Amino acid sequence: MTAMRVGDWLVIAAGLLVTAGSAAHQWGKSTPVQAQVRMDGRIVAELPLTGTHRIAIDGALARLGPTVIEVDAGRARIASDPGPRQYCVQQGWLSRTGSIAVCAPSRITLQLVGPDGSHDTVAF
Repeated sequence: MTAMRVGDWLVIAAGLLVTAGSAAHQWGKSTPVQAQVRMDGRIVAELPLTGTHRIAIDGALARLGPTVIEVDAGRARIASDPGPRQYCVQQGWLSRTGSIAVCAPSRITLQLVGPDGSHDTVAF
């Protein structure tokens, strides 16, 4: 095995810089200010993350019951949903900007957005 050359060290340094920059970008996100609730891609509620709120939304499975969304102390969650697998309920409390919980059978999503209205790359 031959010794590492200058080009090898440059590739390693570039990789470390990209990794550090990505980490700083990810952790440097703004604090979320509101929870957006969407049904079929349309915003049906915008809840400030200050205080405590609890709302019920009738989604696509309304005949089985509403989807209940809770906001408390800067975080939000889907507390209950009539869907069979409960993946969105198991997601738990969301507290980071861009976090999202999707209740596919009910066609309801909950997403935390920052002051600039930023969103992640999830497409509906």
